[in-house]
Amino acid sequence: MKIKKNDTVKILKGKDKGKTGKVTQVFPNEEKIVIDGINKRYKNLKSRRQGEKGQRIEFFAPMSYSNVAIICKKCGRPTRVGYKFSENKEKYRICRKCKESID
Repeated sequence: MKIKKNDTVKILKGKDKGKTGKVTQVFPNEEKIVIDGINKRYKNLKSRRQGEKGQRIEFFAPMSYSNVAIICKKCGRPTRVGYKFSENKEKYRICRKCKESID
């Protein structure tokens, strides 16, 4: 998966289209990511004991990683991700627009 935790991404599709946020969780097996402040949902919980009130919990639901693009730190534009190898055979991510390292 080309998107990692703490990457800044821009939303390309959905109800939050055009917004940017920071990736807080990555689920590579499900191909989903959680972005802080994006895709807000609510969950209603019943009271467990008599006399208690129920709760309404707010959380940020996972969304498909294909609906986002990484924002390059150098050029500041949303971009696709490419890979290159350094001299000591380490793989690193690059911006497809400005050819600079994202990591």
